[in-house]
Amino acid sequence: MMGDDKLTRERIEELRDRHRELDEELTCLTETPVHDQLKAQRLKKQKLALKDQISYLEDASFPDIIA
Repeated sequence: MMGDDKLTRERIEELRDRHRELDEELTCLTETPVHDQLKAQRLKKQKLALKDQISYLEDASFPDIIA
């Protein structure tokens, strides 16, 4: 079980890193006056999907305990 927790934490960190990379790419893309709207929309969707994956893994790893 401990190995699974470590793998999950590593996966969450990988997803967070990728989310930051997409955020930086999106920022650079939108700083130009004329930018590719379709590419920007795709990057936003990818970021949202990553955020959903991160939330799912975090919720699965750290269940709510009502005490």
